[in-house]
Amino acid sequence: MAEHADEVDRIVDAWEHERPDLDFAPLQVLSRVDRLSKHLDRARRGAFGKSDLQLWEFDVLSALRRAGSPYQLSPKALLTQTLVSSGTMTNRIDRLVERGLVERQTDPHDGRGILVRMTAQGRTRVDAAITRLVDAEAEMLRTLQPAEQTRLAALLRKLSLDFD
Repeated sequence: MAEHADEVDRIVDAWEHERPDLDFAPLQVLSRVDRLSKHLDRARRGAFGKSDLQLWEFDVLSALRRAGSPYQLSPKALLTQTLVSSGTMTNRIDRLVERGLVERQTDPHDGRGILVRMTAQGRTRVDAAITRLVDAEAEMLRTLQPAEQTRLAALLRKLSLDFD
């Protein structure tokens, strides 16, 4: 076992003892990714909660913020960026309108179309949330040097391209 063994090392060692016929190398990587994702989820919920946002609210507001001024998108564009169903997006927009974080406007280029525009309050919340998120995620990566973070990002990008 490695000098700085973690729980995954202990699990894999036990499995290798019980099932020496299997190659447990995938667990060495993906079990750690799974465990880290749980820590990341907690960090994100904390960052968003401090900004009085739910994860799904952050997703919609951040899509609008990334669109740039005037921070508006069509519901279809929001669907594409957040990967939810049309009915779910309609419900989410309704709830964000109720909270004063977005507003619906008629599309000036298509009188039948609707645009979702972020309000000043929505921008304040999403900006606070992304600042907290970046700080929390930087803290999670503090034990890695910048070059290690760059290398890890490149490897994860390579792995994720097959799934995107």
